[in-house]
Amino acid sequence: MSVAPISVATLAAMKGRGEPIASLTCYDASFARLLDGVGVDMMLVGDSLGMVLQGHGTTVPVTMDDMVYHTAAVARARGRALVVADLPFLAYATPERALNNAARLMQEGGAQVVKLEGGAPMLETVRRLTEQGIPVCAHLGLLPQSVNRIGGYRFQGRDHASAEAIRHDALAMQDAGASLMVLECVPAALAAEISRTLSIPVIGIGAGPDCDGQVLVVYDMLGLNAGRAPSFSRDFLGSCGSIESAVRGYVEAVRSGAFPAEAETPY
Repeated sequence: MSVAPISVATLAAMKGRGEPIASLTCYDASFARLLDGVGVDMMLVGDSLGMVLQGHGTTVPVTMDDMVYHTAAVARARGRALVVADLPFLAYATPERALNNAARLMQEGGAQVVKLEGGAPMLETVRRLTEQGIPVCAHLGLLPQSVNRIGGYRFQGRDHASAEAIRHDALAMQDAGASLMVLECVPAALAAEISRTLSIPVIGIGAGPDCDGQVLVVYDMLGLNAGRAPSFSRDFLGSCGSIESAVRGYVEAVRSGAFPAEAETPY
């Protein structure tokens, strides 16, 4: 019996049922087949590829051509999982530029959702995209494309003012039409509050156990970035005999609530 492909409506229904969403980054067809076959719900073609595949120190050098290429590779192998693709640095500097580049990710790359970083300054862009039928995943908290402005990869929302700004931006992004949200590196209590408040699914990375789902960089959860993996990640391959078993273990841990544990929730 065939399984219906996952859509943004599927993820919204999972949130409504209280069923955790398991997501991983993915950059090529071979991993896409494996992740999809094991039951990953959402494959994020992240601009993190600039760091884990290309060897850059940040995501800033990643281009639209890079993103289209890798998104197309993932989409060709997709059977069930939702494919979300990042708009890279400055690819959405204006609403018109965002519209043109989102069209490339969907038409050339086969993405079903595009993701962009930022809060209030991006509201007009999100509205413009959604008005044209393009599903958007917002990204708040730590914004890796802004690493040069913020001075490093640091947890966000730890003081009252910044936490309030993230709360405000989360609601505003939902009101602007975003279908999903990624919260990165924010305190668990703040992420839990936002997840309860919003009607759209909230996917956490370094944001505690109470989001509607979890996402990790696939290379981190396979222990391939030893010594450089973030504190909120876990090496699932170390205790398994194969990559497939490790991914299955991750999916099961997210579904059961066993990941992230207290040790993987710094704040």
